[in-house]
Amino acid sequence: MRNHLTGVFIGSHAIAEGVVTRKQLRELSCRRLVHGVYADPGLEFDHRLRCSAVALLLPVGTAIAGHSAAAWHGAPFAAAHDPVTVVRPPSVLWKGPREVRVHQAELRPEEVEWHDGVPVTSPLRTAWDGAAWEPLGTAVAALDAMARSGSVGVDELAALPAAGRGRKGVVRVRRAVALVDPRAESAPESRVRVALVMSGLTPVPQFEVWAAGVLLGRADLAFPEGKVLVEYEGAHHFDGVQIARDDARIARLEAAGWRVIRLSAADLRDLDGVVARVRAALPR
Repeated sequence: MRNHLTGVFIGSHAIAEGVVTRKQLRELSCRRLVHGVYADPGLEFDHRLRCSAVALLLPVGTAIAGHSAAAWHGAPFAAAHDPVTVVRPPSVLWKGPREVRVHQAELRPEEVEWHDGVPVTSPLRTAWDGAAWEPLGTAVAALDAMARSGSVGVDELAALPAAGRGRKGVVRVRRAVALVDPRAESAPESRVRVALVMSGLTPVPQFEVWAAGVLLGRADLAFPEGKVLVEYEGAHHFDGVQIARDDARIARLEAAGWRVIRLSAADLRDLDGVVARVRAALPR
C-alpha cells in the first residue's frame, strides 16, 4: 500500500493493515480506479493515475505498454476510462482485472523504464507496440506526438520495421511509421490527416497562409494547389473569446480566396464523411 489513503492503494491491503474498514472505505468516497484499487479522491483522475493503480497489481516481468505507456512519452491521448494496456511475456500467466487489456509478447528488461513506481515500456518499444496493436489513426497520432516531443526520433521510427523484421505486427508497424509527421499538433489532426492520406489525398500539415507579406493564419491541414484548408476545432475553440478570434481568422482566409472546412469532435465519428467533404471542396 502506498501513502495509506493519501495516494493509490489496494483496498484489501488497507483493510488488512487496519488502516480502514470496508465500511469506511466506502464512506471516505475513495475513487475506485480498477477492481480492488482505490485513490484519494483529491487526486486528478486521468489515464496515468489509472495506470498507477494497475501497476500495484502487475506481476514481475510485465509493464504498462502501447497506448497507455505513450502517456509517459509525449502522447497522453488515452482517456481516463480507457482500458489500461499491459504487455506480459509468455512465461507470465496473468489476465488482470476487466479494466486491463493484456497483450502477450516477449519483453526484455532493457525495454522497461520505471516512472514513480510504474513500469512503463521504453519509447521505442512503446512505439512498436502502439503501431502493432492500435487502429492506424490512433497509432499514428501517438507516434506523431512522440516524435514531436522528442521522445523518439523520426529516423528511429523509420528504422523500426527493418529492426523488427519477422516479428508479429511488422506490417502494421511499417504502415504506421510511414505516415508519421511530427508537425501534427493534436491527435484529432493526425487522425484526420491519416484518413485523407489513406484515401489518396496529400494534405500539408500546419500550413501558413501569407498575402502581401502578411500572415493571415495557419491551418491544421492544407491543399495549397486547391486553396482548401482543414481546421480541427477542439473544446478550447468554443470559448467565447476564442470563437471571436477563430471567426476573424477564418474570415481573413476566406477573403483571400481560401475555402475553410471546419471540423469538431463530432466529425471524427465519420471520417469517411470528412474525406468526402474535402474531395467535394477541391477543384476537379
